[in-house]
Amino acid sequence: METLNEPNPPQQKAGWIATTGGQFRLAAIVEAWSWVGLLVGMFLKYVVILNPIGVQIMGPIHGVLFVIYLVTALRVAKEQKWSVLVTTIALAVAGPPFATWIFERWALKRGMLGATTTL
Repeated sequence: METLNEPNPPQQKAGWIATTGGQFRLAAIVEAWSWVGLLVGMFLKYVVILNPIGVQIMGPIHGVLFVIYLVTALRVAKEQKWSVLVTTIALAVAGPPFATWIFERWALKRGMLGATTTL
């Protein structure tokens, strides 16, 4: 059997997702980018082709990712013992486009996500 001489074998590279902080990071980034799809769908619906197909596709996807972000934020807030203010901000940033990603970067820089590795 061959051994891999890689410094970070694939199972270690994916280990960040096993932590609540890593899951929060992924949820925040994916939720933020789902906004792009929804905004493009809205642009297509109201400006370009006047057809709701983009919103019909991206609306539910963004909705599911929005809920996943909220649940993950509550999980990491409980685990990391965030203050009520930080938890409220984490939940509030789910509304504006890209705010979850900005909050994720802010929380990561302050060590508020526990032991995570860089994506």
